[in-house]
Amino acid sequence: MIRAVWDQGFKRSYKKRVKNNSKLKKKFWEKMKIFLENPFFLQLRTHKLSGKLAGQWAFSIDDDCRIVFEFVGKDQVLLIDVGSHDEVY
Repeated sequence: MIRAVWDQGFKRSYKKRVKNNSKLKKKFWEKMKIFLENPFFLQLRTHKLSGKLAGQWAFSIDDDCRIVFEFVGKDQVLLIDVGSHDEVY
């Protein structure tokens, strides 16, 4: 199982975009549970980013919501941003 650490920017993005949207919040926690068990589970569509976000990864919460993260150890990830495709990329 992987351990997730939320950076300050992620906390702000979560409060702004997810916390008050009950439908998205439910999906967020369902996908986080799957992600922490297996970050490369096919349903998450985990992929490596390039360009200015090189070295970071992203996975999908739903059709338009993504989480950007970085592996910081063997069993730890740093969550960096959450939001729509245009907001996080």
